[in-house]
Amino acid sequence: MTTRRGTTSIAGRSAVALAGAAALLTLVGACSTDTTNTGSSSPTTTVAPTTTVTTTPAEAVITDAQKQQLCTDLEAQLSNWRVQGPTLGRGGLNILVQTWAAQSGVINLQVVQNRAIVDDVTKETCSDVRDEAIRSLDIPDLASGLVGF
Repeated sequence: MTTRRGTTSIAGRSAVALAGAAALLTLVGACSTDTTNTGSSSPTTTVAPTTTVTTTPAEAVITDAQKQQLCTDLEAQLSNWRVQGPTLGRGGLNILVQTWAAQSGVINLQVVQNRAIVDDVTKETCSDVRDEAIRSLDIPDLASGLVGF
């Protein structure tokens, strides 16, 4: 059998693949941990386990600036939601609230645990914007428009 210059024979490709597999096995073997008992006679020290008491932190406070940011973001989207309609607008509401909540991990956790917090914040801070958002999105409240939390 004659091979042309620039081509690789099947045997050559097989040898390369076999060498690659061997190198991989060697690497995996070198990275594995040895769990066998070596029988060393060094003394063994037993350490008593420590106990950590974890308490749930008090509910974090949403600052006035964070509340105002939510209202500002909602107000900026109202005209878009009127044009887009309720179906697309609800997706926009979700993105808006997720972005707002993600800016602070604590708020994100609060929204996940209680979606109605968005209604509470907007009732307190910007009830007119909240009411317009509810009308534009055709939902009974903002919490019912949130999915994925």
